[in-house]
Amino acid sequence: MRQWPGILTPGLVNLHGNELLEEAYHPDPREADELGTEPLTGDALAALELDDARWGASARRGVQRMLAHGTVVAACEELRNRAVRDAVRRSGLGTMGRLGRPGGVPSLDPYASGWPVEFAQPREPGSAARFAFFDVPDEAALAERGAATCVATVVEGRLVYRRR
Repeated sequence: MRQWPGILTPGLVNLHGNELLEEAYHPDPREADELGTEPLTGDALAALELDDARWGASARRGVQRMLAHGTVVAACEELRNRAVRDAVRRSGLGTMGRLGRPGGVPSLDPYASGWPVEFAQPREPGSAARFAFFDVPDEAALAERGAATCVATVVEGRLVYRRR
């Protein structure tokens, strides 16, 4: 039996799915010397030559970083990039529709976006488990310290992220 420190919550919903997955490039660790480690957007993104393979790899890294922040659902308008769509589908990360762009600042940590944090729907009998463990004593501490305190994320009953 596994034991995790802190609290168990339904996983988080990140309202900035398109911005984080289709409008940002998540550099490969091998590119860190040249591109850094943070997602690239705007002019820095426009300067890159991204084919489908690079977009797909970026989306996989972006999804993994979202899972590392307890996100189990990304709110998106239609995902237009096939490589991104495939990466999201294969990961098990849920998606939910949205109309227009949300306010706030796109961030891997939903608590840092400036908008109220949404949690995925609580599990119902027979539904797939989607939850996260955070190394904090309660939800007030989670709101204060943010989703970087995530120690494990479960999507569709599978452990998809575990902090080492």
